[in-house]
Amino acid sequence: MPPRKKVNVAPTGSMNPKIEKALNEQINAELYSAYLYLSMSSWFDATGLKGFSNWERIQAMEERDHAMKILDYLLARGGRAIMTQIDTPQSTWKDAKDAFETQLSHELKVTSLIHSLMDLSIAEKDHATVNFLQWFVNEQVEEEENARTILDQLKMISVEKGVGLLYMLDKELGTRTYTAPNTSDS
Repeated sequence: MPPRKKVNVAPTGSMNPKIEKALNEQINAELYSAYLYLSMSSWFDATGLKGFSNWERIQAMEERDHAMKILDYLLARGGRAIMTQIDTPQSTWKDAKDAFETQLSHELKVTSLIHSLMDLSIAEKDHATVNFLQWFVNEQVEEEENARTILDQLKMISVEKGVGLLYMLDKELGTRTYTAPNTSDS
């Protein structure tokens, strides 16, 4: 029997290379977000704001979950996840308000990345990815709202009168608990 000829055929369900590359970039962006929020958590802990530290640690866990959700989707579609270097995040802030200004700015950037991914998926007529990304579009509304709400609260706390209020906000943020994402919505 003659040897079988190797044929380079993409497996059924393999991903559009442009979409695969963009999803890999988003995995990196989500892992960077987790890294940034871990950095914030460490900074808050060092400044004595354990509740803020807890809030950011949970935020980091959620961002890691976002990366894993994209990675799992990529693999399910026949793609390959390529891990690349994660940039070093900022590690100090002027105060809690400055940290949450950074967080809101970062979430706005992530929203623009998700929207660009959605635009690419629409342009490439990748309906499955469009459907998958809708969860992230909705999630970013929540992410921006959370950062904006805390930032607004911090703005209301004046330096002269704010120590007690900052303490109360720190206690409130310390009550946040981690909830794993519902993966059945993928």
